Amino acid sequence: MDPTPQLPSLDLFSLAGHNALITGATRGIGAACAIALAEAGANICLVQRPGTTNNSTRDAIATLGRTVKVVECDLSDLEAVKSIFPQALDAMGGEIHVLVNCAGIQRRSPAVQFPEGDWDDVINVNLKSVWLLSQAAGQHMVPRRRGKIINFCSLLTFQGGLTVPAYAAAKGALGQLTKALSNEWSKDNVQVNGICPGYIATDMNERLLQDPVRLRQISERIPAGRWGEPRDFAGPVVFLASKASQYICGELLVVDGGWMGR
Repeated sequence: MDPTPQLPSLDLFSLAGHNALITGATRGIGAACAIALAEAGANICLVQRPGTTNNSTRDAIATLGRTVKVVECDLSDLEAVKSIFPQALDAMGGEIHVLVNCAGIQRRSPAVQFPEGDWDDVINVNLKSVWLLSQAAGQHMVPRRRGKIINFCSLLTFQGGLTVPAYAAAKGALGQLTKALSNEWSKDNVQVNGICPGYIATDMNERLLQDPVRLRQISERIPAGRWGEPRDFAGPVVFLASKASQYICGELLVVDGGWMGR
């Protein structure tokens, strides 16, 4: 692994000249991360579902003067997922320096009733698509001896949750996948880490936010006294994508307002 460069501390966070590929950036945490990476200097390739009409992330990045490209893919189509990285390389001039796996879906149902189709959908999108993209990234980054892979895990990487068995299984496995890839690729100067969001006010948690009992129970347990917001991930994602985190490998960075500390 290369040592941390002898640069002024703030320069370690610069992503100027870097190309980042990110999934799940149409809205919420992914959008905030894509914009933050662009603010730090990176050019961005967004993975979006076919037919997406929300172009606010793309427009925000373009306003910053960065190059922004789009690859369309339904992440539940695993054969199509295999084409993402080659398309991104072509769009970004043959170089990807950072991969951020942020896309994810949720299905809620009591375990005794949980549909097999929902299980397969969640595992495929939240785990297998991440594996396929990470493997493709490793094949590109390892020979070049440089790269950053950031996987979005969850509090359910550590906890079981309620009525979300597939999501908990996928995110638990994703934490272990992050460590496994780090164990192999750190020596090749490719850092693989995870970010574990706590309770964040996004569309995925809309049912919880609309349930007054669960909302109160969760809110009372967060030491910070509030739910997180997408912008709370701007600093962590830039940190893990930059040379500032050169010696951080296989880490699962919890961003939860103190939840896990309880």
